[in-house]
Amino acid sequence: MQEDTRNLIDEYKNKTNEQVFDDLNKKRNALEIAIENVEHDFNIGSIVRTANSFNVSKVHIIGKKKYNRRGAMCTDKYLTIEHHATIKDFLKTQTDRELIAIENNTPRAKALHTKSFKPNVTLIFGSENSGITSELLEKAHDVRYIESFGSTRSVNVGAAAAIAMYEWTRQNVFKDA
Repeated sequence: MQEDTRNLIDEYKNKTNEQVFDDLNKKRNALEIAIENVEHDFNIGSIVRTANSFNVSKVHIIGKKKYNRRGAMCTDKYLTIEHHATIKDFLKTQTDRELIAIENNTPRAKALHTKSFKPNVTLIFGSENSGITSELLEKAHDVRYIESFGSTRSVNVGAAAAIAMYEWTRQNVFKDA
């Protein structure tokens, strides 16, 4: 048998992509991720890869369908990824979820560490350069920023997504720890 060189945990080595997807689907977390794809951005692939690591229920790409998949390292094969051409189309899928924008460039934003996350949450991220559009930001139920202590006012959007996903996971998956 040829060695399985995919970046998978041992449990999934030598299984088909469909088998891996189906098994992960049985134990998905309630968390969903939305990425407003206002630019062709390598960071989107990175966010998709992190979403796989946290086994989120779904990733929503809002705007252009095309994104740089290199950062995802094929993890998009193990996730449900939905494309929504418009914000309105995306919002139709979110009627029972709390929408939390991760954005530092707005007076509405409060510190992430003070947020008490509910299970049915969709975290929203924007592009690295321009952030989340005002149209989508207005629809968010809550806006949070990630505290930073260095000379820049924010972390990279891929890193911000990882931090926010971990905080949701800490509160909802490790809640008894």
